[in-house]
Amino acid sequence: MAASCIQAAMALGLSSKKASSRNIAVERKNLITVCRFSVKTLLEKYTADPIDDSSEEFVNFAAILEQILSHRFKGPVSWFSSDGQRGFWDYIRLACSKVPNNCVSSIENMENISTSRAKGRAWIRVALMEKRMSEYISTALRDTRTTRRFYDDGAIMLREESTVLTGMLIGLSAIDFSFCLKGEVMDGKTPVVIDYTPYLKFTQSYDYLSEEEERGSVESSTSEDSSPEHPYLPLVTDEDSWYNKWRKMEQKFRIVYAQKGYLEELVRLRESQLKDLEAENKRLKMRLEEVTVQNQLEKRELEGVILELQEQL
Repeated sequence: MAASCIQAAMALGLSSKKASSRNIAVERKNLITVCRFSVKTLLEKYTADPIDDSSEEFVNFAAILEQILSHRFKGPVSWFSSDGQRGFWDYIRLACSKVPNNCVSSIENMENISTSRAKGRAWIRVALMEKRMSEYISTALRDTRTTRRFYDDGAIMLREESTVLTGMLIGLSAIDFSFCLKGEVMDGKTPVVIDYTPYLKFTQSYDYLSEEEERGSVESSTSEDSSPEHPYLPLVTDEDSWYNKWRKMEQKFRIVYAQKGYLEELVRLRESQLKDLEAENKRLKMRLEEVTVQNQLEKRELEGVILELQEQL
């Protein structure tokens, strides 16, 4: 009886652990997917115009990014935060300190921003204005020791999804951002909430709408053929049709232009990473040669000592 109870408890524990792992994986998938949709929305609508906090699309993107950076973050309390609350800013502050010409110190010294959450939100905006968000997060992820110190197992920042995230954020360099780092959005008291509704109908993009318009045009033509009593009242004129085609081409151009900027920035980042890896490889080769030479010298010394001991014996 006792053995069966133990087995049942063990099975229940394994089932609970499996369910927990699934839930964490679903959280990661949901956040990364909605982040991809959010970035696409920003690229499609704002490749030419600057973005500020009045943009609902940006507000939602900032909420998504904040929740990604807070996903499975360790502990709510910190002795080194000004407000005693530990947030992702404490991680960014340490992990991004080695980024050249970083904005960490300037955000730390802002008088009107005191809480960790508010500083994190200010950093998101400054990094976007600098067009360096992907660079900051890539640098932070390379500091694996600090990352593991701040995040629990299963966090996005500790999984392969983090690489996908940095790749998506590169595309935002094609957009100009302009923010005022004060006001209610910077108070750090109000938690952010993601609005999923725009992405639940994301499939209704301009391609879908243009197909509907074309279908409407075809239906109108059919109705004209079947209704000769109204030959001079078409539902869609040639001018409307050309305007719809022009709008479709303009939107495609915006997307291609944004993708071009994304790819150029991605190439620049990969070239920089390649140079760093080549330098690291060269350093390791030199170190290997030094260790090999030192090993040979020590081996010769040991052989000499062995010969001396053999002669003494």
